[in-house]
Amino acid sequence: MQRLDKFRLPSNFRGRSGIQCQLWWIAQSSLFSLSPQFMYGWRSFLLRLFGAKIGKNVIIRPSARITYPWKLTIGDYAWIGDNVELYTLAEINIAAHAVVSQRSYLCTGSHDPSSRTFSIYAKPINVGEGAWIATDVFIAPGTTIEKNAIIGARSTLLSDAKEGLIYVGSPAKPIKQRTFEDEP
Repeated sequence: MQRLDKFRLPSNFRGRSGIQCQLWWIAQSSLFSLSPQFMYGWRSFLLRLFGAKIGKNVIIRPSARITYPWKLTIGDYAWIGDNVELYTLAEINIAAHAVVSQRSYLCTGSHDPSSRTFSIYAKPINVGEGAWIATDVFIAPGTTIEKNAIIGARSTLLSDAKEGLIYVGSPAKPIKQRTFEDEP
């Protein structure tokens, strides 16, 4: 039988003190989420203030949610859409020019189903340069999405996505190569 009364959070699991976590959650619920859509620089500033590494000209919508910003890195010109959940129990690294579309969930942690004490674990997620996570996608802990890969709408990615491939489904599987039009 599962014994939740025996659950223990590992030491320093959050990466900061409880007070710092609460301060972030207050800032996120007010200063971040209530800011006007066009104030991308303000939201980047707030995330940096709490330890995130945010590149230049990053677009983060005010309805995006970040659990622990000190475990987040976003490269130049990346986009984070409306209602995206970045569940940063471990690090999430989003490279330059990558897109995480609306309602997607990047989940770095879960519980061990074989553990009687419901032990928790965290594994990083890495999103490569130019990758695109389409709308309403679930990305599992420990997953890497390589450069220019696409994860199609409403997909569930449970394993790594290789460079330049398009993945769809639940679980997501590669269906074809991503090709770009010739630049003018």
